[in-house]
Amino acid sequence: MSTQVLHIDSSILGDNSVSGALGKTLTDALTEKLVDVSVIHRDLGQDPVPYLDGATFAAMGEGKAELSNQLIEELLAADIIVIGAPMYNFGIPAQLKSWLDHLARAGTTFKYTSEGPVGLVSGKKVFVLASRGGAYRDTPLDTHTPYLKSFLGFLGISDVEFIYAEGLAMGEEARANTLTEAEAAIAAAVESLTIA
Repeated sequence: MSTQVLHIDSSILGDNSVSGALGKTLTDALTEKLVDVSVIHRDLGQDPVPYLDGATFAAMGEGKAELSNQLIEELLAADIIVIGAPMYNFGIPAQLKSWLDHLARAGTTFKYTSEGPVGLVSGKKVFVLASRGGAYRDTPLDTHTPYLKSFLGFLGISDVEFIYAEGLAMGEEARANTLTEAEAAIAAAVESLTIA
């Protein structure tokens, strides 16, 4: 049975994107390790998902929002999700937020109960390639990775692994060191990965 990988890039930097390059490294390593792999790649920086508006939101409620339906189908079909998520001004790119907005649908990816919301998406492994110009991990200024963890958890996805590339704008040595560390983290993550 083929392993389904959903690879999401969200950087606006195209070929100069660190999160994009790391996401490609990870996806290539997954393809090599797992052999029978099908990859869907969405580059939200180059081909953004439209922002929600009233008409789209209403159509989503009726299950008639075609793009949103397609994005949800891709999510549900995936065994592994790779998300390239640079930090822009202490948050995720607007393009990534728009993609997430299309995934959150009551009754499909989560439901409300008397005890609160319950995620309906399970059995997924998510890798987030978090790139930043500065060093914000485990500080109050890191709002971007906790947001992604919370959002994915809201949908029912709890197996989320963050791979960081920080300090990219803090000099050549810091940049080289963090890229080496990120590539080593990718290799270790793929090596330890098991698919049921």
